[in-house]
Amino acid sequence: MKLLVVEDEARIAAFLKKGLTAHGYAVEWAHTGAEALNLGAGPDVALVILDLKLPDLDGLEVLAGLRERGAMMPVLILSARGAVDDRVRGLDLGADDYLAKPFAFDELLARVRARLRPWPATGAGVLRAGGICLDVLTRRVTAAGRTVSLSDREFSLLRAFVSHPRRVLSRRDLLAMAWDMHFDPRTNLVDVYVGYLRRKLGKMIIETVRGAGYRLRPDGRPGVPQAREPAAPR
Repeated sequence: MKLLVVEDEARIAAFLKKGLTAHGYAVEWAHTGAEALNLGAGPDVALVILDLKLPDLDGLEVLAGLRERGAMMPVLILSARGAVDDRVRGLDLGADDYLAKPFAFDELLARVRARLRPWPATGAGVLRAGGICLDVLTRRVTAAGRTVSLSDREFSLLRAFVSHPRRVLSRRDLLAMAWDMHFDPRTNLVDVYVGYLRRKLGKMIIETVRGAGYRLRPDGRPGVPQAREPAAPR
């Protein structure tokens, strides 16, 4: 499997290439955004590890450019810019994961494996709960008979809820299940995306369990979309 490492610091790029190659991956290195856009268009790139601080383009511009060109491989942002706003913007632009520098190589490797893990071929293609039907293969979501358009992040969070109906899921649980992220008590990332889902599915479909987390209500029914935007992340 070929991985594209987009990193302007040669020392970090060499470290990543050595470690990933030792675990059986083929690694190509781009040290500028322009090179990343060119190499990322190749059909053999299975995953991109993307730094945000590049000499010519911001990494988020590279991410947006890859998605605009139809590149659908997983993108893992690896950056010293670890603020919540940066993580949320990166995920909203189409990144599949976000790991802040400094980082542990074993964690990076685990995240790469998770993003390259294949979807189940049979038996678990469609999930249903609470009037919601979620097709994990086509990523199509219907609620009370209407099709609902979700971002990748919203889809992953909803999948965690639908996979565990009636179970109270903590913010730690949801970060790990939906986005393979470690819990940060300073972030309200989960709360923001729960708000997005409530806006699209109806505010009663996801129940807040005070002091514990959230729960999908299988007895609830999807409602009409809400007009009001949820609060911005802290």
